[in-house]
Amino acid sequence: MPTPLSDFIRPTTLADFFGQKKLVEKNSYLFRAIESDNIPSMILWGPPGSGKTTLAHIIATVTKSEFLKISAVSSGKKILLEIIAKANENNFQNKKTILFIDEIHRWSKAQQDVLLPYVENGTIILIGATTENPSFEVNSALISRMRVFVLEKLKPDDLEKIIKRALEKIKSKKKIKIASDTIKLLANLSSGDARMALNTLEACVNQAVNITSELVHEVLQKSHLFYDKSGEEHYNIISALHKSMRGGDPNASVYWLARMIEGGEDPLYIARRLIRFASEDIGLANNTAIVLANATFDACHKLGLPECNVHLTQCVIYMAKSKKDITAYGAYSKAKKDVEKFGNLPVPLHLRNASTKLMKELDYGRNYKYTPLEDSAEQNYFPDELKDSNYL
Repeated sequence: MPTPLSDFIRPTTLADFFGQKKLVEKNSYLFRAIESDNIPSMILWGPPGSGKTTLAHIIATVTKSEFLKISAVSSGKKILLEIIAKANENNFQNKKTILFIDEIHRWSKAQQDVLLPYVENGTIILIGATTENPSFEVNSALISRMRVFVLEKLKPDDLEKIIKRALEKIKSKKKIKIASDTIKLLANLSSGDARMALNTLEACVNQAVNITSELVHEVLQKSHLFYDKSGEEHYNIISALHKSMRGGDPNASVYWLARMIEGGEDPLYIARRLIRFASEDIGLANNTAIVLANATFDACHKLGLPECNVHLTQCVIYMAKSKKDITAYGAYSKAKKDVEKFGNLPVPLHLRNASTKLMKELDYGRNYKYTPLEDSAEQNYFPDELKDSNYL
């Protein structure tokens, strides 16, 4: 095939756009905007292969706009200004220009600022695609002038429809055989990523007429996991692991651990999080947890992957099953608030160490009660302003 399969079968109408039902269903805001040719500038935020580029193409086709695409990775200000000039020409001819910027989160804030006046005055309709949370990665001034639409990871049923549609196109040019179970397998192994599914299918078609489950496994090798160690999914999954352990579910905890490890996470990062969990969530309910967490970190440091995955699993299961107590976590939070509220309160004189003659003359340490030798039950250890405070 002269073009990649994903481009060859790219749909041009919403009727052939599978998945994202909530986003493009009839009477949805985006559906009405497309049908009425009243498109706002927008951010399409979603995981790889969820249909961001395809949806942008459909919008341009339906609204009969000129579609200009650039990549934030390889394009700069010079190319952008050339596109603005083209957009101005189109405006004289009453034709809209859609500028599609793939991976817009990779543009610097300064580069994004260049777009502001052209988005604001309608010279271009900007459609930016990103896999990262736009509230973190896109200039707030720019994002305030755009609508954000969230695309979800595609479901296996949607991927099956996309694969079957591709097969219809392929079979018009080449005779191939593929069982329904193999189609289902390919859909399940593609991790919600249509591009991955189509690229795998294309590779299989280029190798054999009879596409088997074994061939799919061989081409794909293993399910590609979406796990960006510097992106939002990183934080989503560590949050899921933390909350699963906190909730006492060892099975879910091990699942999220495996997602992180198989996605390429640094085992020492996970081990550090377990050390934190041992005191933040388990705390005084089980003081052995912090000992195990530290031992696990040491094992990960000495062994590395894949050997240390069993140590991490042991620790995660232990943490999930352990009783929980947030006394230490809560106590520090309360003490911190008093520090922020009252500032640098002086240490009471009786608690100060009188290490010089002058200090003794200034009553440092005077009337301090030494607990091992005398009753200190009434002794105050707080600054006077916080006397009788209780953090536990």
